[in-house]
Amino acid sequence: MSTIAVIGGTGMDAWPGLEVKRRLEVPTPYGNTSAPLLQGRIYDCDAIFLARHGEGHKIPPHSINYRANLWALREVGVTHVIGIGAVGAIARWFEPGALAVPSDIIDYTWGRAHTYSDGGAGSQLQHIEFNAPYAASVRSVLLESAQLAGLSAHDGGVHGVTQGPRLESPAEVRRMRQDGCDMIGMTGMPEAALAAELELAYGCLAVSVNWAAGIGSGDIHGEIHRSIEIGMSRVRSVLERALPALIGGLQVVE
Repeated sequence: MSTIAVIGGTGMDAWPGLEVKRRLEVPTPYGNTSAPLLQGRIYDCDAIFLARHGEGHKIPPHSINYRANLWALREVGVTHVIGIGAVGAIARWFEPGALAVPSDIIDYTWGRAHTYSDGGAGSQLQHIEFNAPYAASVRSVLLESAQLAGLSAHDGGVHGVTQGPRLESPAEVRRMRQDGCDMIGMTGMPEAALAAELELAYGCLAVSVNWAAGIGSGDIHGEIHRSIEIGMSRVRSVLERALPALIGGLQVVE
């Protein structure tokens, strides 16, 4: 069984090239995962893929069962997780189609089941440290893999996570920019925090698919459609190099 999992979001509900060996329905104390865990082989590596929004992209960001998803991955032996995030850009350096490996996060979501320390039977209170929301080991592999692929991936950036499924207003974007956010997504939390609670090494590969409201001009949805395939093609190029590196001991090899 692979120790590496990729969680795909908007634009990556499936993983082209993944040779699926097994579809795993993993029971959890928190209910069902978004979709079966697809255990297979790609880039001559074993890997697990999970469609965050479910098969057919039907589950909105606020309704995703993040707790079940991360719990199930740990149950099958996963130790390292790469979360793919299609995001809106606030920072001018993050033009649509570009990649970034964020280093910090701000949670603007509400009402989501965001912890395993919920006071339920068998739960244990944890006050986890969140000084490094993204594992340095995974971040370094993603950045080096992008470089080997001949791609530019910005090192760092603050990922602001909103409730969704609607996009943000210009005033909300201005507030987030003042808070220090460089990009806006809808699924980065509580995914990153839950991974930390389970001691999974978690990193995010973010793809800019549009300028956030009030930053750019024109049709946002049209911009998303134009940018997402370019961005996801670049994501796949990074993963092609990152997976062997993670499996081989966190050292990128050409």
